[in-house]
Amino acid sequence: MIGIELITESINAPNFILKTTAATISGLLIGLEREYKGKSAGLKTNTLVAIGACTFVIISLQYEHQFGVDITRVLSQVIVGIGFLGAGVILQKEDKIKGLTTAATIWCSAAAGCLAAAGLYVELALMTILVVLINVVFGYVDTKIEKNKKRTDD
Repeated sequence: MIGIELITESINAPNFILKTTAATISGLLIGLEREYKGKSAGLKTNTLVAIGACTFVIISLQYEHQFGVDITRVLSQVIVGIGFLGAGVILQKEDKIKGLTTAATIWCSAAAGCLAAAGLYVELALMTILVVLINVVFGYVDTKIEKNKKRTDD
């Protein structure tokens, strides 16, 4: 029977600090916009999701050279786990669904943590900027559309 040996070496501390710091900054930037808009999953949630996803991927990378280990399983489990968090912020009020953007943003924060853990810092920066811009710009557009709808409905 082939078993998985426990990793007895500690994770490279400077590398861990760099990766979790990058995940933290990304989660903070993404969460700041949600917090500013008063959403249920804001600054803390998005930051913790990014740090958690980063840490889980870093742990899985410790086993990447062992026979029979598929480290991509951790990535898929991060996605599944985040789905539960996302489902918790989605609510139906009357005929409207609320929280879909917040759930999608939490999902993006998890992806940010995974990018940080992989050391893909340029991609992480671009993704963070893109997520924040989409939430800010299209949040503004949504607000304008809703105001126009209310005016035409009255």
